[in-house]
Amino acid sequence: MMSSRVARRSVVVVMLLFGAGGICLAWMAETGFSVAQAPLQPSTVPTRNAEDTLFAGEPSPWDAVLPPPGRYTPDELVNIAVYEKANRAVVNIRTQGVRESGFPLLDVITEGEGSGAIIDKQGHIVTNHHVIEDARSISVTLFDGTAYEAQLVGVDPPTDIAVLQIAAPAEKLIPVAFGDSTNLKVGQRVFAIGNPFGLERTLTTGIISSLNRTLPNPRSGRSLKQMIQIDAAINPGNSGGLLIDSHGTMIGMNTAIASKTGESAGVGFAIPVNTLRRVVQQLIRDGRVVRADAGIVQVLQTEQGLLIAVLRPGGAAERAGLQGFRLIRTRKRQGPLVFESTSIDRSAADLIVAVDGNPIRTVDDLLTILDTKQPGNKAIFTVVRKGGRIDVPVVLDAEE
Repeated sequence: MMSSRVARRSVVVVMLLFGAGGICLAWMAETGFSVAQAPLQPSTVPTRNAEDTLFAGEPSPWDAVLPPPGRYTPDELVNIAVYEKANRAVVNIRTQGVRESGFPLLDVITEGEGSGAIIDKQGHIVTNHHVIEDARSISVTLFDGTAYEAQLVGVDPPTDIAVLQIAAPAEKLIPVAFGDSTNLKVGQRVFAIGNPFGLERTLTTGIISSLNRTLPNPRSGRSLKQMIQIDAAINPGNSGGLLIDSHGTMIGMNTAIASKTGESAGVGFAIPVNTLRRVVQQLIRDGRVVRADAGIVQVLQTEQGLLIAVLRPGGAAERAGLQGFRLIRTRKRQGPLVFESTSIDRSAADLIVAVDGNPIRTVDDLLTILDTKQPGNKAIFTVVRKGGRIDVPVVLDAEE
């Protein structure tokens, strides 16, 4: 009796199992899978497991996917070569300053960090002006960890460039190779090396996202021109660091980021190396950049151009015959008293519409053209005077 019950139960179990199996097979058929359709060949990108490393003599399917041990991909080799060529030229800059409170005992010591690049064996280092602005002491740390007190050679706030110098042995100074920013292309691969958050000589990679960007520079009132936009990650501390190309040569100096959080959002900006070369040479030679000056003190911006308001007495524009507002003084007698009044006559003022044939709409347009000139150069100002256009040659002075 017991054996027959066991047999019946076994039959029931077997039937249930077959029934379940039928349900599973039916589900797989509905979804497009079946036992016959199961892949029999190994995947082209296999999953590594412990057995791959247990039998050194047997080939692993990973051998067809990964480079041999100790070898690098071509892209990795470029990254490595660029970093090894340029990283020792990057320095870490630490600054100390004092934020005055009005009470000597309550003044606050401030500290900052940034990056810089060695540019010669004499110990000159280029960085951003905003990195060392208001600093009372500047320390520079080289790739080998040695630190030196730096002296300020010169600054140029309009371009946000500064040059420092340290008294380090020549054999410890590895200058960066200057490249050329004339023929840069959007999409070109770039590398950024700096000290984000104090993490020394960090490498990030990306591409040039755009060229000839213009950024406001609140420290000088002028715009930063011809900036290189990149998507390589740069963060606080990267300012003054290197932007280099695939040959390991410097094509720019990382300067700013566009971010709502203060950290990298993939939109960074660098000063082109050709601007650096021009400004740095003057800072080392003179301690400042001597710019050409037209002697125009104040203008009014209009839709047609710049209306000259005030000229510097004896300046280049006045000597050339350009005209600004005229002050008209009048006297009026009332009984024994005499009253004087002054009015402004704008009718005689020249309207600047072009310089050297380049249209002028804003003050920044005018300054951009003057920045390409040297003291003693001539600039042709096209002005509207009494309804007619005339060209006035102006021999430029040195900016005071």
